[in-house]
Amino acid sequence: MPATRRIVPDRARPGPPANRLVVVVAYDGLCTFEFGCAVEVFGLPRPEMGEGWYRFAVAAAEPGPLRAAGGVRVLVDGGLDLVEQAGTVVVPGWRGTTEPVPEALCAALRAAAARGARILSLCSGAFVLAAAGLLDGRRATTHWRHFEALAARHPGLTLVHDVLYVDEGQVLTAAGSAAGLDLCLHLIRRDFGPDAANSVAERLVVPPHRDGSRVQRVTRPVPRERSSGSRLAATLDRVRESLAEDWPVARLAAEAATSTRGLHRRFREAVGMPPGAWLLEERVARARDLLETTALPVEEVALAVGFRSVPALRLHLRRRTGLAPSAYRGWFRRESAAASPPA
Repeated sequence: MPATRRIVPDRARPGPPANRLVVVVAYDGLCTFEFGCAVEVFGLPRPEMGEGWYRFAVAAAEPGPLRAAGGVRVLVDGGLDLVEQAGTVVVPGWRGTTEPVPEALCAALRAAAARGARILSLCSGAFVLAAAGLLDGRRATTHWRHFEALAARHPGLTLVHDVLYVDEGQVLTAAGSAAGLDLCLHLIRRDFGPDAANSVAERLVVPPHRDGSRVQRVTRPVPRERSSGSRLAATLDRVRESLAEDWPVARLAAEAATSTRGLHRRFREAVGMPPGAWLLEERVARARDLLETTALPVEEVALAVGFRSVPALRLHLRRRTGLAPSAYRGWFRRESAAASPPA
């Protein structure tokens, strides 16, 4: 199945919930990496974000002691009663695709969803959400290795292949491992805007925004040659810093010290799309940032990101968000004002 261009328009972003408590579910056999992603993004003190930032707790889905993969012991703050208090619940990778999910956990997640809490799954955590019935009627994803097993166990699900994450509003699912970081950063961007997501990403030393429609599996590995790999990475950084300039394929190839054919191959391997599509996504993403965080006239925004006219910006922004630039800016400001916590 081909990659979906855009899973959910960004106009679905509702802003941060009134309940800022993020609860991560822990259980014996926990997937350590995905659990660590949630802790790193939501659980660390971030005084620079102010008093409106997330609060964090770990809830045990079953009696202890609990061990994560690799023998790591997990200390918790409470049991499933914490899920009842959460505004956002994160379910890391499940302990096995054939392992049954306890009904108590399913019931706690259903109750949380029924009262409006957001539910996230990372990697094989989608098996837990599916067992709880939370993916019925929604699109979802998981690690590419688990697609057949999840589809076999829950044949009625609508699974989206070759994406990093799926945002269905209240229920969000991420593909394998590091895609969990992408989904968590996406949620921060959705809640607090691009500056907050960029700040957290900078501390993590990861890209601040990889769109959910990026493929999660590439058919060939990223080139091992240090010189070629670093040259392409440097080229991507150079383009991001100068989006206002013209970047035809010939110039990109020269910058990356390769042929045009080689450039297309390396882009496919590294970012999962051809150079022109990647450049367009970067320009639209930067335009959104400028519309959200500055008062620049739309004409200047278009020029700043490399679109030579407002109609060109309008065309590509509307395809991704359903809104023209001025309407997008107005919508974002209204949503941000509505989501601002009381003083």
